[in-house]
Amino acid sequence: MRHVSTVGMGLRGCMLPWELLGEARTPDGAPMALTRRGNEYMILVDGKDLMSSRMFGSEEALVTIGCERARALPTPTVLVGGLGMGFTLRAALVTLPPGARIVCAELMPAVVAWNQGPLGPLAGHPLRDPRVELAVGDVGALLRTSPGRFDAILLDVDNGPSAFTQQANAGLYGNAGLEMSRVALKPGGVYAVWSASDDRKFEHRLRHHGFKAVTHHVRARLNKGGPRHTIFTGLLPEALGD
Repeated sequence: MRHVSTVGMGLRGCMLPWELLGEARTPDGAPMALTRRGNEYMILVDGKDLMSSRMFGSEEALVTIGCERARALPTPTVLVGGLGMGFTLRAALVTLPPGARIVCAELMPAVVAWNQGPLGPLAGHPLRDPRVELAVGDVGALLRTSPGRFDAILLDVDNGPSAFTQQANAGLYGNAGLEMSRVALKPGGVYAVWSASDDRKFEHRLRHHGFKAVTHHVRARLNKGGPRHTIFTGLLPEALGD
C-alpha cells in the first residue's frame, strides 16, 4: 500500500512524506488507508487514490443539482449515500432548509470513525448536525426498506456506475438498484449520482425505469479546473401520466 510519497516540498526543501492515520479493509478484503501530507488528506484503496481533500467541487455540484427541488420544500427528506470526507453531507446541510432531514448511509465504520476524528474539521463536522441521521451499513439495504421516503437520493458511492472499491456497489446502478431507488423516492423526487466518467448504458437504464434522465459535466474544482466528473440525474414525474 502506498502511504509514503515524495511529492510535495516540506520545510528547508525536504520532501514531505505521507503520514498514515488509519487502516481498514473493504468488505471485499481490499486494504484501505487514510493518509495526510500537510493539510491534504487522501483515502487510498489497494494503494490507489480514491479521494482527496483537494478536490470536492463535483461533490458540491451533486448536491446543488440533485437538491434543486428539495431545497424549495419546508421539510424535505434526503438520502446521502456515501460519507466520504464529509463534503457532500456538508453541502447538503448548507443547501437544504432548517427543517430538512438528511439520512447519511456509509458502509465502512472506519470512514465514519475517520470523519468523527481527523477528517471532521475539513467539512465542519457535519455528522454533529442534528438534521443528520447516520446509517452505518449498506445503502442498498436502506433503500429496500424505505418506500416513498425520500425527496432526493444522492449517491456518491465508489466511482459511480463503474465500481472501484467494491464490485457489490455496481448493483446499486443496475436494474435492481435503480428500481429500489425509484420506489424509495416520493413522486417528483430526484435521483442523482456522482460518477468519475460518462456511461451511456446507465443513462438508458435510468430512462427505462421511468426517470427523466439528464447528464451534467462538472469540474472537480469548481471554477478552478481539475478533472471532469459526471453527475447523472433522474427526475420522477409528480404523478402518473406526467
